[in-house]
Amino acid sequence: MLKHLALIAVVLIGLVAVPAAENWPQWRGPSLNGASAEKNLPVRWSTTQNITWKLALPAWSGSTPIIWGDRIFLNVAEGNDLYLWCVDRNRGAPIWKQLLGSGNLQRQKHNMSSPSPVTDGVNVWVMTGTGILKAFDVDGKAIWTRDLQRDYGRFGMQYGYGASPLLFEDSLYVPVLQGFFTDDPSYVLRISKASGRTIWRVERPTQARRESPDAYTTPALLRYGNNTEIVVTGGDVVTGHDPSTGKELWRANGLNPSNEGAYRIVASPVVLGDMIFAPSRERPLLALKAGGRGEVSRSHLLWTFNNGPDVPTPATDGTYLYIVNDRGIVWCLDAKTGREVYGRQRIRSATYSGSPVVADGKIYVTNEDGVTVVFRAGPTFEVLAENDLDDYTLSSPAISEGQIFIRTAKFLYAIGSRARS
Repeated sequence: MLKHLALIAVVLIGLVAVPAAENWPQWRGPSLNGASAEKNLPVRWSTTQNITWKLALPAWSGSTPIIWGDRIFLNVAEGNDLYLWCVDRNRGAPIWKQLLGSGNLQRQKHNMSSPSPVTDGVNVWVMTGTGILKAFDVDGKAIWTRDLQRDYGRFGMQYGYGASPLLFEDSLYVPVLQGFFTDDPSYVLRISKASGRTIWRVERPTQARRESPDAYTTPALLRYGNNTEIVVTGGDVVTGHDPSTGKELWRANGLNPSNEGAYRIVASPVVLGDMIFAPSRERPLLALKAGGRGEVSRSHLLWTFNNGPDVPTPATDGTYLYIVNDRGIVWCLDAKTGREVYGRQRIRSATYSGSPVVADGKIYVTNEDGVTVVFRAGPTFEVLAENDLDDYTLSSPAISEGQIFIRTAKFLYAIGSRARS
């Protein structure tokens, strides 16, 4: 039964329309674009109102909780050590904790627990900022372990590794985009989810300089017609790769048009049908049409936007692209044309590091003060609620079966009542 559910989840990845009562199997949700088809979600809550349970946590993390059925998976930093926690979704209590490794440290805002786990409902995979990649079954039994720094050299990005692995079919896709502290090349890995064996490793060259080769982005899955490609952003470019071989199929320059030396990229690419949205360090955000080969900067460029995000990854509901920048300024764009439906709308003034999610006709985005702003999806801007958990927050909301899960520095909150299908 679990294998059957896992197959269904793989089929659904990349689609905007997904059925109700969803899991949240990786950091951008079931459709990989920050969207959920869940309905009747909570709109208002506080530390005491509309909270089903809260679980104490030892530290903050940029890692998003991952949900499958009755289990929640968390990448957790505790002192010098890093753990994968499995939490009972109904009770809000840990089922098991497995040590991933030591060597946790802080780099600016984030620690080495930043990458989010990913699951297919049978097994769960988790990466640490120290380069440890481990696989477990959902009962906590270790399956395999990799140490990517031992195998391929020390990571050389300025703020430590932060990308989450992309799960597609039988493999994990892991980017290592670096350059500030190393002259070693950037590369992308395809790793067998069953054995942990490297299926391919391809170098990803760039002309970016100083800090600009560094990226903290998670790959996107692009599927159009009979084609499937892995999309990677960072190092001033966006590239599409053949998942079978890793071969670079196309490349678009233009993410750093002035060749600046501090243009590291944090926000990940987003895919909608045959379109790719590639953020940079605010300007520009590129919208590209799939299907190109070779250099596609001009031939497949649909539109550009110069008020993109820096850290929060945009979200789309299939019609609009929603952008929240680090300062809490919101834009809504027509996804196909880039037309500004509305722009420069102010939500609660704060620093925003978590990414917005769209569900139930609403956008949910949490700032670093622990306030989740809820505003209306669609062409009319309207703030519906501001919900304060009064705690440092870097993580993005996760949505599953009528509930919203938000991770602060001190707690994991389950908000609202579970609605089973």
